Amino acid sequence: MYRMKGVIPPMITPFLENGEVDYEGLVTLVHFLKEQVDGLFITGSYGSTALLQPDERKKIAEVVMDTVGGRIPVIVHVGTADSKTAADLASHAKSLGVAAVSAVGPFYYKHNADSICQFYKEIVAAAGPELPVYVYNNVSFQGYLMELPLIRRLKEEAGVSGIKDATFDIMAHANYIRTLKDERFDVASGTEAMWLQSRVLGTEAFIPGLGNAFPEICKKMWTEGMEGRYEECRKTQFMINEVRDIMYLARSTQLAIYAMLEIRGILTCYPRSPFIPATAEEKGKIKARLTQLGLL
Repeated sequence: MYRMKGVIPPMITPFLENGEVDYEGLVTLVHFLKEQVDGLFITGSYGSTALLQPDERKKIAEVVMDTVGGRIPVIVHVGTADSKTAADLASHAKSLGVAAVSAVGPFYYKHNADSICQFYKEIVAAAGPELPVYVYNNVSFQGYLMELPLIRRLKEEAGVSGIKDATFDIMAHANYIRTLKDERFDVASGTEAMWLQSRVLGTEAFIPGLGNAFPEICKKMWTEGMEGRYEECRKTQFMINEVRDIMYLARSTQLAIYAMLEIRGILTCYPRSPFIPATAEEKGKIKARLTQLGLL
């Protein structure tokens, strides 16, 4: 069964200025990334998941799978506010031959542990026994923290196969690895911001938003960590975290990726409303700082 390994960017979803999905831009981005990374995580937080209709999410998965052509694994995020849609998206992803699916916990309404467990049971049932289901623990987007006892229950009772941990909490991350990680449960870091720490603790994958625009830097840091070159990895980690600081010049890291792709000449596209694209002034500041770091 597939386990995450390597650099797996959470791909943005490109949009046209009128708000429609830019499928040509999507193909361009996949071609840019597929030779430089180890997998793609699609229709997640960076992929504007909450702004997409289910049929759009399905078509995005189809286009990505066609474009990847088996070159690298694809993980499809299927999280929604309701179990039925999430299960349907998981079933569709399975039909495409994806490597895994992942889901944030059900959002908008407040749910207890029983409801959250039921949500993942339905996704696992739709995915079937051969397709791994990863919990995506993202406090900011789902609105609550799924703590260790709940994750353990999801492993043992719901049958999930791993966790993409985006808590940014190194103690929680360490506890997931120490108490849950085994031959049937994987732990991956949901950010580039703490790969060095995560690697020392025993993970083999991270999901970097920055990897959309600078996959080569993320791959360099991953390789240094995997080869035990920790001093080099530390320097790269600090540089990447400085780039993350720059990303907030666009008001959010997601908006910064759209700007950075344009600045690098890779792709010009837009976020979907109500997001407002980075302004010319914001792009200018980002470009100047990236130039100072020698990245342009």
